[in-house]
Amino acid sequence: MSTNKYQETFIQTSFADRIGGANYGKDTNIYKFEKIKRAKQAAKKDFPNIELIDLGVGEPDEMADAGIVAKLAEEAAKAENRGYADNGIPEFKEAAAKYLEEVFGVEGIDPVSEVVHSIGSKPALAMIPSVFINPGDVAILTVPGYPVLGTHTKYLGGEVYNVQLTKENNFLPDLASIPEEIAHRAKLLYLNYPNNPTGASATTEFFTDVVEWAKKYNVIVVHDAPYAALTYDGLKPLSFLSVPGAKDVGVELHSLSKSYNMTGWRIGFVAGNPLIVKAFSDVKDNNDSGQFIAIQKAAAHGLSHPEITEKIAEKYSRRHDMLVETLNELGFRAEKPKGSFFLYVEAPKGIKGGRRFETGEDFSQFLIREKLISTVPWDDAGHFVRFSVTFEAKGEAEERRVMEEIKRRLSDVEFEF
Repeated sequence: MSTNKYQETFIQTSFADRIGGANYGKDTNIYKFEKIKRAKQAAKKDFPNIELIDLGVGEPDEMADAGIVAKLAEEAAKAENRGYADNGIPEFKEAAAKYLEEVFGVEGIDPVSEVVHSIGSKPALAMIPSVFINPGDVAILTVPGYPVLGTHTKYLGGEVYNVQLTKENNFLPDLASIPEEIAHRAKLLYLNYPNNPTGASATTEFFTDVVEWAKKYNVIVVHDAPYAALTYDGLKPLSFLSVPGAKDVGVELHSLSKSYNMTGWRIGFVAGNPLIVKAFSDVKDNNDSGQFIAIQKAAAHGLSHPEITEKIAEKYSRRHDMLVETLNELGFRAEKPKGSFFLYVEAPKGIKGGRRFETGEDFSQFLIREKLISTVPWDDAGHFVRFSVTFEAKGEAEERRVMEEIKRRLSDVEFEF
């Protein structure tokens, strides 16, 4: 017994400070997505016969295109594809360069020196700080947002400076608000458009300002673009790399997870400045041995058929129209985004004559526990909830049924904003 106790103490005191040191695992805080998970479990237990409508899930609701799946099966059966891929195969890199040109109008990307595959965007974001961040360096991130690059910046002894995305500024970061001292110390500026969770889209003018700002302060721009091809209502897909000078200051990360319904396949690419791509490739080479070659070949097939994404975007656009109409009939002030599958809506302050919602989380918990509608709260810059149009529904009739059910469940209360 004493031996086990000694072993537990030995391990408990051995954890790295970056994950909590000797206090690792003792934190009693429950994080947002765990709270959502627990609330969903409780709601299902309390109301076992009522359908839970999940508008919080951040991944596609359908399988990858049948042609992509068939290509995977074909390539997986070939002995030539069984080995390590290391930093990727030429076929995928060439497809990525052509995809950037065809879909986004980005010309002159060299597939040999300016593109490298990644096992999805998340590992790429996790590795980029290792390329640039020394102790004391700063990475600038936007909030609300995806924190992986910031987490690894802190792991390396760097600092994170957050810039709020506000409705008043169209959910674009106000670069002029960044203090001079921070700008001069910063190594990385992380951007994500169309944005998760706000759904906001960037403009050519904004990206032009970003390039100018980055050159002024010698900051590397990392544009995370997993939703870049999912645009609606006449908005053309926009790449940071399409702006003059962008390749001088940064890279762009693309993923097939959202745009091709290939979330679990784990395939994407980093493109842009050749020196950054080279350095990233060196770090990557010490982290992984590449994605399965058959997956890369199937992904190359997908990239050569952007009409697959266009069809997916049509579905999301239709669902956005439905959800915006439904929520606005219930008193919300929802506005359809021009890109992504997220709808970011200000949370109500309460229910007329009833309970109050101090935060977006309060409202989200109410929706899950009492109405069996799952969303994701964001309280980083105002009080909002994120709806996703990736809910389970087969066809337009089923989508409309889900909307009618949402309306029915929420029609017995009057929200105050």
